[in-house]
Amino acid sequence: MYWDIKLAKPLPDYRIYVEIEDGRKGIFDMKSYLEKGVFKELKDTNYFNQVYISFGALTWPNEQDIAPETLLSEMKLV
Repeated sequence: MYWDIKLAKPLPDYRIYVEIEDGRKGIFDMKSYLEKGVFKELKDTNYFNQVYISFGALTWPNEQDIAPETLLSEMKLV
């Protein structure tokens, strides 16, 4: 869909550069999520850097994910 993520690149300080199918590009800051439930595992930068795209969403191997609509509402456009 037009809001699906097509590119995700981990950056320092728990941020992720993303490109959306509709052409938007931005930075999503994950720091506010790192103390919440399943996202605590992302504090390990080696694990955090394993981010990939599954069904248009940011995803990690142990099934943590950020839905595209959440990402779009919180990312800073570049």
